[in-house]
Amino acid sequence: MVGCLSRIEKPHAVCIPYPSQGHVTPMLKLAKLLHHKGFHITFVNTEYNHKRLLKSRGSDSLRSLPSFRFETIPDGLPEGEDHADVTQDVPSLCDSTRKTCSPHFKNLISKLNCCSGDGDGGVPPVTCIVSDSVMSFSADAAEEFGIPLVFFWTASACGFMCYMHYHKLVEKGLIPLKDMSYVTNGYLETTLDWVPGIKEIRLRDMPTFLRTTDLKDIMLDFFIGECARAHKASAIVMNTFDALEHDVLEACSSLDNLPPIYPIGPLNFQLNRYNNEHLNKISSSLWKEDLECFEWLDKQKPNSVVYLNFGSITTMTNDQLVEFAWGLANSKKRFFWVIRPDLVGGENAVLPHEFVEETKTRGMLANWCPQEQVLAHPSIGVFLTHCGWNSTLESICGGVPMICWPFFAEQQTNCRFCNKEWGNGLEIEHVSREKIESLVRESMDGEKGHDMREKALEWKKLAKDAASDAQNGTSFHNLEKVIHQVLSGDFTATK
Repeated sequence: MVGCLSRIEKPHAVCIPYPSQGHVTPMLKLAKLLHHKGFHITFVNTEYNHKRLLKSRGSDSLRSLPSFRFETIPDGLPEGEDHADVTQDVPSLCDSTRKTCSPHFKNLISKLNCCSGDGDGGVPPVTCIVSDSVMSFSADAAEEFGIPLVFFWTASACGFMCYMHYHKLVEKGLIPLKDMSYVTNGYLETTLDWVPGIKEIRLRDMPTFLRTTDLKDIMLDFFIGECARAHKASAIVMNTFDALEHDVLEACSSLDNLPPIYPIGPLNFQLNRYNNEHLNKISSSLWKEDLECFEWLDKQKPNSVVYLNFGSITTMTNDQLVEFAWGLANSKKRFFWVIRPDLVGGENAVLPHEFVEETKTRGMLANWCPQEQVLAHPSIGVFLTHCGWNSTLESICGGVPMICWPFFAEQQTNCRFCNKEWGNGLEIEHVSREKIESLVRESMDGEKGHDMREKALEWKKLAKDAASDAQNGTSFHNLEKVIHQVLSGDFTATK
């Protein structure tokens, strides 16, 4: 389809995240920012996640504005009623989205264009796509409809750089592993000094999908394939900021065959300058949030609470849960612990009765919470985290140091940077109650904890500066460039 679009009074962005909590959350923030900048927004969830959102937020929660609408496409996976409120299997979801979603997405854009101009109930024609970078099938639609495409990389720039070099690891014969004993025999301690923008990094600090003996492993193959299609976009935006990942971002800009890369984060700081009560009601949380925690946090002293949350995907064994619990108990610190019902793989998460009794006067438990607000609360002294990028960035924005227990993907990479580059994190290498107790005490009371807290506050200031509209607001100005130079204005659509 060939078309020529003159200046559009109301540009229409279709935003499509990868269908998991850690990707939906930042995409919704970006969509809200674009709406504040004058865009009509169509936000595309999978049918499965749309049902989860309505269940957690209420049936009318996504009907706030006529110019901010939600649509759905199928993810291609069978849906079982008994799994209606859990994160789907990641490899299965990745494999299914890349193989099945493209025609459904194209059909949706055709439907939106057919509805354009139908009076007050209509929508403007679709003028651009903002797609999660790992939903690169969106490039097929952008090409067919002749509209600009921006890829949104929702993880860290250091994670992006590592994924972009998976193919080099294969070429050099470093992966796939000869056998799975290489995970534990010291092979992953191999240090790489040739990844651009990163002085040194161990294989164990690279995203974990390289830990396979199969070159055709779904996740390894998926990321090599998605990275190979990164050039399909007109630009790539990242939820990070230049001061935090300057060397890596600079190195990214010199990689062959990539479009311009714009750090535009932290998105929550960019979004904070706007106040729209209707948009504020739209949330991305796929679980029902416990708000009673704030009554408890308000009663605690500044910097006195250990906050624990392992995100939306991390699982652990029951033995690990028990070790975390007794490490907390033995530290004698106050804590707020978010424990998803599916945190323990294959069974319900059940804490020891003795632990609950011993800590009931100094602990708070919840199934889920509004984490960004929790990390901004003055009572939080340290964040024990899986080091997912949203959690890492929200901790930076809160000025809160971290104790890092990475689980999978590029969380290991984020942990390495927190520990070695940014000075705001400590790593848990092995889960034991003694180790947990020691790290909690050190981060709350020790000299290292004091230094981490100072670094965390420095990063918070730099994050705020990046998102400001002042001259040094690099992220603010980058977003303006993407909007005016790529997503809107005068352009000619070509096939």
